[in-house]
Amino acid sequence: MLMRTDPFRELDRLAQQLMGPGTWSRPSAMPMDAYREGDEYVVAFDLPGVTADAIDIDVERNMLTVKAERRPVAKADDVQMELSERPLGVFSRQIVLADTLDTEHIQADYDAGVLTLRIPIAERAKPRKISIGVGSGRKEISG
Repeated sequence: MLMRTDPFRELDRLAQQLMGPGTWSRPSAMPMDAYREGDEYVVAFDLPGVTADAIDIDVERNMLTVKAERRPVAKADDVQMELSERPLGVFSRQIVLADTLDTEHIQADYDAGVLTLRIPIAERAKPRKISIGVGSGRKEISG
């Protein structure tokens, strides 16, 4: 149902730690899980600290794109940062969806820093029984 388009994810993660936060032209990757649950395909993205209005989800044909931005928290003038390990910037992930998924009816929920997309499996892709008709017998063609 899902084809990975990110074969060098661990290399990207290491490069992000060395090169700093993602930008709109060079976003960082976001971790995800993908699994089938009944008649739906579920994709969950980890986006802790991101507000729902900073998430953008697009589908074009069978390409699903999720972008999010974690912005710095406003601090008072007398605050001195001692340690900052939580990454800021832009995060993005693209997934090629199979033709067997119904991209017209994707549901998105965001709770506790996890964006969950539920993509129904298209009716045409579900297993179905085909009935066999019984004819009225053989017909002979004479000429």
